[in-house]
Amino acid sequence: MRSLLVRIPPELATKGFALRPETEADDPYLLALYATTRAAELEQVPGWTPEQKQAFVAMQFNAQRHHYRTALANVGFDVITRAGVPIGRLYTQEGETMLHIVDILIDPAERGAGVGTALLQGLAADARAAGKVLSIFVESYNPAKRLYERLGFVPVGEPKGFYIEMEIPLPAGQAAAG
Repeated sequence: MRSLLVRIPPELATKGFALRPETEADDPYLLALYATTRAAELEQVPGWTPEQKQAFVAMQFNAQRHHYRTALANVGFDVITRAGVPIGRLYTQEGETMLHIVDILIDPAERGAGVGTALLQGLAADARAAGKVLSIFVESYNPAKRLYERLGFVPVGEPKGFYIEMEIPLPAGQAAAG
């Protein structure tokens, strides 16, 4: 279930961007989108056929999906669209004191145009207005980490394996909701 804090910022909405809940009809697109995150890694695997790589990606996609749907509570699974055409995914989870980005992924053909930046800035503003921090886990080597840092995310706690938890803290003097 999507949090009321999760919405497309007005500057993106006027350009035809929207969020909508995932459906089974999105599965082929979501699998192809996920595959883009594993392409560079799989280029380094010698001896695998394209079919083996595709089977591996499908297995990893299904494992991630299963985890998100069974290990996490109260997650909203949304597709980001432009003019009705899928261009990404946004998975969010609202808690008492935070809005957590479980996963955000923009299609490589759409990256660099400011969509992710505007979406994250909007989520941060809406979370802050509700007295909540905006948080995300990111791999330490993920290039998106630089974007998060530019937007005001700071590391919190100790790294968990390859992952770093980051959040946009509330302004000084503003206590977290709860």
